Amino acid sequence: MANTAKETLEPVKLDDAKSSGTGVGPNRAPVRRGKPAMKILLVVLALAIIAISVPLYRYYIAWESTDDAQIDGYVYPVSSRVSGYVTRVTVDDNQYVEAGTVLVQLDPKDYEVALTNAKATLANDQASAAALLTNVPITSVNTLSQLSSAQADLENAKAGLVAAERQFDAAQATLRQAEANDLKGQDDVNRYKPLAAKDEIPQQRYAQAVDSQKATAAAVEAARASAAAAEQAVTQARTRVAQAQAQLQYAETGPQQISVQRSRAQAAEAETQRATAAFEQAQLNLQYATIVAPVSGIVGQRSVQPGQNVSAGQQLMTVVPLDSQNIWVTGNFKETQLKYMRPGQPVKISVDTYGRTYDGHVLNIAGASGARYSLLPPENATGNYVKVVQRIPVKILFEKGQDPEHLLRPGMSVEPNVKVK
Repeated sequence: MANTAKETLEPVKLDDAKSSGTGVGPNRAPVRRGKPAMKILLVVLALAIIAISVPLYRYYIAWESTDDAQIDGYVYPVSSRVSGYVTRVTVDDNQYVEAGTVLVQLDPKDYEVALTNAKATLANDQASAAALLTNVPITSVNTLSQLSSAQADLENAKAGLVAAERQFDAAQATLRQAEANDLKGQDDVNRYKPLAAKDEIPQQRYAQAVDSQKATAAAVEAARASAAAAEQAVTQARTRVAQAQAQLQYAETGPQQISVQRSRAQAAEAETQRATAAFEQAQLNLQYATIVAPVSGIVGQRSVQPGQNVSAGQQLMTVVPLDSQNIWVTGNFKETQLKYMRPGQPVKISVDTYGRTYDGHVLNIAGASGARYSLLPPENATGNYVKVVQRIPVKILFEKGQDPEHLLRPGMSVEPNVKVK
């Protein structure tokens, strides 16, 4: 019992000694030496944490990052510009091609025939246009010559008409004189006949009167014939005058004839231009029968096969360019992260696929949030509106030469860090 009580009292005394600081024991000195060292260690550790935390805080507040980001790029659809029968396909999915590489070959025979036909039509129209264009100055010279000739013919016809009318007047006068002489001869015969029967005048005188009357009758007939001929000559002269006037009127239409000829030449020239356009279109269609890669990149979504008939505008495959100038990063940042974000700020782009970091810069910030660009934008004009932090797309470009191996692909997840301060 005594031993048990002693053992129980000893630790109590030891605790009293430790708490009063006056006790004597082997543990007293180490406790007094450890407290100041611990305090110093804690102070140093706190200062070290502060010294590290402040630069880290200042560093991290100068950067804005998001994990809602991916690589975007243009996808070039390859389609046929003409319809045709596919004879050859030279590429397959996931194959890299250079710009200008032949991808699909259509049967060119139909377009070669169309080109030959267009070439022949163009040659024919060019020849026709050249002939009509040459006729313009010829027509101009001819119309001037016809005008001068028609004027001269009209003057001659008028002069002939005047002469014929004069001859007709003279023939009429001769006829009248002959008729008067014939009447006088008939009177002489009628007067001399009973006298000759009674032998009151010589028979010779009566015979002379008869002969004279016959001569005047013949002169009358001749004068009538001359008058008829003169009248016919007048009619012919008048006809010639009318013809000359018609020719003159036709010759005076020379400017209109030249204009018509020039219009025909212009129409032929227009036909030549149309034929030229058709010929050039035929050349283009023949070229379009060979479908080439629009850019360098990876082929995808190939849907065309040899032996297939394709129509104009039908998509055959796509080409995804992998040059760093044709891909970019679309980072959807929270609107609260855009306070200090500006175009041109440097960006560190961490790509999840390779665990590598690329350099870039901010190109621009979208004009609206991603929700506004969606097919069904949210409608906030309700009583149950809950404010949600929106995300704004930010376009980030890679710096030149960042991807010489063309490892980056559109759709890869990335984490951009933008230095905003």
